[in-house]
Amino acid sequence: MSSMKSLAKDTAIYGLSSIVGRFLNYLLVPLYTAKLSAASGGYGVITNLYAYTALILVLLTFGMETAFFRFANKEGEDPQRVYPTVLMAVGSVALLFVMLVFVLLTPLSEWMGYADHPSYIWVMALTVALDAFQCIPFAYLRYQKRPIKFAALKLLFIVMNILLNLLFFLLLPALYVRWPESVGAIYDPTVGAGYAFYINLFCTATITFCFYRELTGFKYVFDRPLLKRMLGYSWPILVLGIAGILNQTADKILFPYLYGAGAHSELAVYGAASKIAMIMAMITQAFRYAYEPFVFGKAKGQDNRETYAKAMKYFVIFTLLAFLVVVGYLELLKYIIAHDYWSGLRVVPIVMAAEIMMGIYFNLSFWYKLIDKTIWGAWFSGLGCAVLITINVLFVPRYGYMACAWAGFAGYATAMVLSYLVGQKYYPIRYPMKEILFYVALALVLFLPMQWLNRHASLLLSLTVNSVLILLFLATIVKKDFPLSSLPVIGKKFRK
Repeated sequence: MSSMKSLAKDTAIYGLSSIVGRFLNYLLVPLYTAKLSAASGGYGVITNLYAYTALILVLLTFGMETAFFRFANKEGEDPQRVYPTVLMAVGSVALLFVMLVFVLLTPLSEWMGYADHPSYIWVMALTVALDAFQCIPFAYLRYQKRPIKFAALKLLFIVMNILLNLLFFLLLPALYVRWPESVGAIYDPTVGAGYAFYINLFCTATITFCFYRELTGFKYVFDRPLLKRMLGYSWPILVLGIAGILNQTADKILFPYLYGAGAHSELAVYGAASKIAMIMAMITQAFRYAYEPFVFGKAKGQDNRETYAKAMKYFVIFTLLAFLVVVGYLELLKYIIAHDYWSGLRVVPIVMAAEIMMGIYFNLSFWYKLIDKTIWGAWFSGLGCAVLITINVLFVPRYGYMACAWAGFAGYATAMVLSYLVGQKYYPIRYPMKEILFYVALALVLFLPMQWLNRHASLLLSLTVNSVLILLFLATIVKKDFPLSSLPVIGKKFRK
């Protein structure tokens, strides 16, 4: 039980940077959608390029985060050699990437459809290279169990990013209308969406300087034999990561090539609506930050399969609760984005369901990481990615971004089911499937009337009934798994 409390505590702290940070970042969604109309495609450009950078980030880190945790906790390995070796390896690859982008900037910009804005490409290349390098000091903070600094740096980035976006997308444009000559020295209205990329680079570079202590005070040792062993462990994770991130970004990368005219406008609608569903990504990410070092640290000791099974159950319960809350109050949450983006709201439940399955797949993935058979993860994610890409290629030209949403759902479902079935053979864990399936079924039963009410009932009626349905799900959780008497402080008031 103490292990679960420790996991819950770390998840809460890491969740502060993830959930609160993402929540604050929602300020940018209404800002971008208000200042960049759907028809202009500006937000579609942002969605498209950030999809590229997410994929490149996986390539530049090439599984070294997970390999770092595995080898830093592995008997016979010296963490003080593991960390600098990983740091130099990732830093060298990131530097090489930036150099190649500058050499190939013109043909690369033309191929990506940004020949008129090559600066978008090199700015994002620098940003993602710095992000990749920062992943290792951030992982080191997690290894040292220093969630406070981790969360502080993440939130510092978010706050700077938001303030600068408000400055360049809200304040300066208003001032430019009144004093174009004076404000024009620091603001150019033709840059448009480009300011989002320039601001990101500035904030990312600033955070890099905050890792002074994590980048100094130790001997930089590059252990080639160690790196070779780590690469042998991490290359399947790289394949897994590529397939996994493609499950999240392939639709946004491929969409302009598959849809044709007006692609960026449609992509803008899809990208903005999907932001509402990202609460699942927040929860999954917060859980991952705490769960990965927790699992590998426990791997040194006794068998902890019962703990892993409980963690899975609680993860499913609370993500389903979050799913119902978002669906139940979608008629209010839709005001996060501008009115001309509302046509994309129908993808929100689909994208959230896909994110839940991605989280379950992540939890399942530890069986092959713990037995050093990461090649299985590459197969599962690769097959899921193949399903996703196939559906996109076949159906996006006809059904647009709805095909993207269902492709993600099918891709994650494929990877999740395969990982569970094979995992029960090689590293069996007795997950409480009956209890998990009960909550899934209950959530589905409550979801259906919520959807109907959102579409056909008045705002007051839908919010009232949906609130009752959410409370019903919450009451079931309390009765079956979290009795009020077990709660700290106030729990004694419910004990007999």
